[in-house]
Amino acid sequence: MTPVASLRARDFMTPHLVTLTTDMPLLDAIQLLVEKQVSGAPVVDAQGTLAGILTERDCLAQVVVAVYHGEACGRVAEVMTSDVRTVEADTSLMDIAESFAKSKYRRFPVLDHNRLVGIISRRDVLRAVLELA
Repeated sequence: MTPVASLRARDFMTPHLVTLTTDMPLLDAIQLLVEKQVSGAPVVDAQGTLAGILTERDCLAQVVVAVYHGEACGRVAEVMTSDVRTVEADTSLMDIAESFAKSKYRRFPVLDHNRLVGIISRRDVLRAVLELA
C-alpha cells in the first residue's frame, strides 16, 4: 500500500485538459464546458502559457450582465479569473487537500516547471482517498 504522504498531484491530476484561449468568444467557451461536462477550465494565451481560469460561475455572472444590458457576452479574457492559484506537479496530495479544505477553490491547475500539465480537483483528491481505503 502506498503511503498517503508520498502521493503527489501528478498521481491523481487529470492530464488531458479541456483548455480555453483568451481570445475565444465566451459563448464558444460555454458550449465547450457544457459539451465536455466540466465546471471550469484553464485558459491559455497564444504561447500556451496559463493566463487564467474560467468557471461556470464566471460565465453565469457575465451572461446575467450581458442579458440585462442587451450586450454581447464578450471574450474569455474579459471574464476569466486571472489571479489563479496553482500547484506544482510534485505537491503532496495532503497539502492539496489542506488547501481545498481552507479555500473556496474547486480545482487547481497543475504546473511542471511553469508548464501547464494538468488540473486537480476536489473530486480527484476524494478519489485518491477511496483508492487508498
